[in-house]
Amino acid sequence: MKRMLVLLAATTVALTLLAPATSGASNAELVRDARRALDSLTSSNKAARDLRGKSKAVLVFPRMIKAGFLFGGQIGDGVLFKGGEVAGFYNSVAASYGLQVGGQTFGYALFFVNESALSYLNSSAGWEIGSGPSVVVIDQGMAKSFSSTTLTQDVYAFIFNQKGLMAGVGIQGSKITRTDD
Repeated sequence: MKRMLVLLAATTVALTLLAPATSGASNAELVRDARRALDSLTSSNKAARDLRGKSKAVLVFPRMIKAGFLFGGQIGDGVLFKGGEVAGFYNSVAASYGLQVGGQTFGYALFFVNESALSYLNSSAGWEIGSGPSVVVIDQGMAKSFSSTTLTQDVYAFIFNQKGLMAGVGIQGSKITRTDD
């Protein structure tokens, strides 16, 4: 038990030290990075490009930081774009426990394809992915067979720019909270 508490403390300290790298950016820098990330994603991925044109809004987290050793966590800041304009700023955090070790950075984008999903994001005091609107993570294989006629879910997620060494990356269990209220 003592060893587990030491591991938890070490993970917490590591994430605390890494957090300013994500939340220290100004809103202007965050918007710039989110636009670049979204443009890069949609220029290299046809499914993302198609969704961008059909979505009510896109929430982009250009740089998430994930670290863990048994206990883990991830954190990052994002921008909601609606009609190409900034509609809000958000924070995403997650914690996990299990067989894990390492650290990595990655980005992700959530494409909101209907107003009810977008309303849920805006009306909740913090949206926990896995509750509320259904989210489908689009991987490389799925993206190849994806078309506008297969749009059946509320939100589609794309994970991109993975760097580092950590087994697995995901957004399940993440809590997304608006930060500019």
